[in-house]
Amino acid sequence: MPFEIPHFINGEHRPPHSGRYLDNIEPAAGQVFSRVAAGDSRDIEAAAQAAQAAFPAWSRTTAGERADILNRIAALLEQRLEEFAQAECQDSGKPITTARTVDIPRAVLNFRFFASAIQQFSSEFHDTSELTFNFTLRQPRGIAGCISPWNLPLYLFTWKIAPALAAGNTVVAKPSELTPLTAHMLTSLCNEAGLPPGVLNVVHGLGGEAGAALTAHPAITTITFTGSTATGAAIARTAAPLFKKIALEMGGKNPVLVFADADLDSAIQTSVRGAFSNTGQICLCGSRIFVERSIYQQFIERFVDQTRALKIGDPADPATQLGALASQGHWHKVLGYVELAQQEGGTLLTGGMRPANLPPRCNGGYFLAPTVITGLAPDCRTNREEIFGPVVSIQPFDTGDEAIRYANLTDYGLAASIWTQNLNRMQRLARAVQAGTLWFNCWMLRDLRVPFGGMKESGVGREGGLEALRFFTEPKNVCIHGG
Repeated sequence: MPFEIPHFINGEHRPPHSGRYLDNIEPAAGQVFSRVAAGDSRDIEAAAQAAQAAFPAWSRTTAGERADILNRIAALLEQRLEEFAQAECQDSGKPITTARTVDIPRAVLNFRFFASAIQQFSSEFHDTSELTFNFTLRQPRGIAGCISPWNLPLYLFTWKIAPALAAGNTVVAKPSELTPLTAHMLTSLCNEAGLPPGVLNVVHGLGGEAGAALTAHPAITTITFTGSTATGAAIARTAAPLFKKIALEMGGKNPVLVFADADLDSAIQTSVRGAFSNTGQICLCGSRIFVERSIYQQFIERFVDQTRALKIGDPADPATQLGALASQGHWHKVLGYVELAQQEGGTLLTGGMRPANLPPRCNGGYFLAPTVITGLAPDCRTNREEIFGPVVSIQPFDTGDEAIRYANLTDYGLAASIWTQNLNRMQRLARAVQAGTLWFNCWMLRDLRVPFGGMKESGVGREGGLEALRFFTEPKNVCIHGG
């Protein structure tokens, strides 16, 4: 029978004030396996009150004391890695191997990284004159509202709450209603690790109900959000008149540029991985590939061969490389873009349909074979709008200027992967391509110390490293005159 996932408020698991629960469906099977609390403004109010009550004591703890608790959470999570990986696999449809080797280990690392970073966090000192000096005092802002998405559930949930807690804030968090399980499981570890009641509160529910109430609550003055551009825009409209501090990490339509001097073996292998990892449901996936014309045909043939060799199937099978899409609604959306691409003149080289020979338990699941499309105009809708699924388009280019123009031909600017051995070209492209992260001759090599975020409709603000700790603190200039 489906089990219930309650809220976590003031250190306790609580049912929703309304008594309502939402069906939580396993994407690989298309069947309800749990029910998640449907939070509303009353649950957010209770969580905000708990966070307010906990803030004074938590904000006065030392960085070392907060770091000790974060490290204890990390250790407990690492001990139960397999349990969390199995839950993430069932809840999101991602392959168990990905959950074991990427999602849960990264969540562990998020806690450890910010536990260490907060103890190295320093502020500025200015020796103004013989009798006067200035220094910057950075204090926690209060209650942080953390809204995380469904594609990397615990990975991105902890990416937000860890720096907020490390900096001395209390948190009201809302994970996606599509993938609530591991955030719920984490709350028990937080109690076990000794996190004081009210410091972390988790309210589940729909974005239009729980999420909207969170972003509008006057006591929650800091909002960090990862998700769609449309939802980010709605949050900005709510937050701006209330003068909240916001960081929005939103969509991406990331280009891959492959020049003729590239290491073609690495470029093709990595571009296949970059297009279809997590079934294409990563904001950093390279969904538009532009290849210099002299190697275009060779690239396509080898790319399609490697795409067809990918194993799609039951996410619980360790051999599976592509699992299910996260929900039925999203599955229909992605299929709609495959149809649109063909209407726009694209040629389907492989994929575009539900794969055959799935195991019986997956007959009702939300699967789509990895899809490769050619023949599209660089400025068509398929090439400009975020699909967020296992769909990639490939087009040729003739000059470096043309490659830059194609790369920048969207409203997004999150990331790009560029393949060339020419250092002068790298320097030019680094300045010309509009993206928050540029990978040269690689993809998804992450250093948690660097700023992460996008430009244009991909986001506002930056996460990661010192940027995250600065975001969650309020700088105050202190001037002391000794005369």
